Amino acid sequence: MIYLDNAATTKVSEEVFEAMKPYFCEQYANPSAIYSFAGRSMKAVDEARKNIADLIGARPEEIYFTAGGSESDNWALKAATEYCRTKGKHIITSTIEHHAVLHTCQYLEKQGYEVTYVNVDEYGVIKLDELEAAIRPDTILITVMAANNEIGTIQPIREIGEIAKKNGILFHTDAVQACGHIPLNVDELGVDMLSASGHKFHGPKGIGFLYIRKGVRIGSFMHGGAQERSRRAGTLNTPGIVGIGTAAKLAADGLLKRMAKETALRDFLIKRVLTEIPYSRLNGHEEDRLPNNANFCFRFIEGESLLILLDQQGICASSGSACTSGSLDPSHVLLAIGLPHEIAHGSLRLTLSEETTREDINFTVDAIAKIVERLRSMSPLYEDFIRQNQNKDL
Repeated sequence: MIYLDNAATTKVSEEVFEAMKPYFCEQYANPSAIYSFAGRSMKAVDEARKNIADLIGARPEEIYFTAGGSESDNWALKAATEYCRTKGKHIITSTIEHHAVLHTCQYLEKQGYEVTYVNVDEYGVIKLDELEAAIRPDTILITVMAANNEIGTIQPIREIGEIAKKNGILFHTDAVQACGHIPLNVDELGVDMLSASGHKFHGPKGIGFLYIRKGVRIGSFMHGGAQERSRRAGTLNTPGIVGIGTAAKLAADGLLKRMAKETALRDFLIKRVLTEIPYSRLNGHEEDRLPNNANFCFRFIEGESLLILLDQQGICASSGSACTSGSLDPSHVLLAIGLPHEIAHGSLRLTLSEETTREDINFTVDAIAKIVERLRSMSPLYEDFIRQNQNKDL
C-alpha cells in the first residue's frame, strides 16, 4: 500500500504510541484527582501542554485541550462571538475555509450574526484588500485558515494579524493542516486563537487543542466541570494528551529536515505529473504551499473514478477534504479559485509524509498516467475535444 492521504490523517508514530500505552492500563488515574497516583497523570498532561506550547511559541497556560480541530474551531468562533456580541455581530472569513469554520459561520448567521466571505485569487490566497475593506465598526472576529486543507496554499497570516490588531479585532486561525508541518509562532503571526488536531501530525485521533492568547476573554464551550481552568469541562483524555504532546515534540525537533525532504519529493511529483500527463494542472500556489501537498485537476475525467482505480493499485489518495467524501458536489475550494465545475470534478489530492519514498512517487505517477489515459479513452467529451483540435490543425 502507498498512503498518500496524510492531509486526511497520519499514522500514529511508534514513539507516540509507546508514550501513550502506560496511560491506558498502568497510569490510568483521573488527572484531576488529588492523590499522588493521579498526580503522575497530571504531570504527564502538564508536560504535553508545554510541548505543544513550545511548538507554536506560546505559554503552556494558553493551551486548552479539545477533542480535535472541529471542536476547537467551533469553540473559538461561538465563544468569541458570544463574548463580543455587545460590540457587534460581524465576522470576516474566507471562501475556502474548512467546513468546521464555514458551517459554524452559517450557524452563527442563523443566530443573527453577519458574515463576510472574502474571496481568494486563482492560487487560493486571500485578497487582503478585500479583507481590509470588509472591516466595519461592528466587526468582532476575523477567522482565516493558516493553510488550506485541499490545495495546500499558505495564507499571509502575519499580514492578517497586523490588520486585525490595527483594528482591535480578535483573530483566529485554523492551523489544523499547518501545525507540525511548517513553523508557527503565535506572537510573530499576531493570532489570538489557533486551532490544531493531533492526528494531522502523527498523533492520535480524538485530541486537539485551542490556543487562546492570555488576556483574550472568551467563555467556555463545554460545561460541567472545572477542567482546563474551568474553560473546557470533561475528564481529561490523558492517553490522547500524552500522544499529542509527544507528537508535538517530535514535530518540533525534526521540522526543518522533514520540510526539506517532503518539499523535494512534492516538487518531483508535481514536475512529473505536469510534464507527462497532458491537460493537467496544479491547484494552489506553486511556492507558498504546504511541503507535503500536491493537488491536481485532470480534464475530461471524474475524480471519483480515478480514486477507485488508484485504490485498486494499492494507492490511497483523495479528491479533497475527508469531511466531504461522498459528496457529489465539486470542491468549494476549487470553485473559489475560479475553476469551472467540469474541471473541478477531476481533482486529485496527494499528500505525502516523511515515510514517502521516490519509488512511491514514481509508481503513483505511472499509475495515474495509465488510469487517466484509460478514463479519457471512454470520454465522449475528450473525443470531441481531440477531434476539434485536429480539425483546427488541418
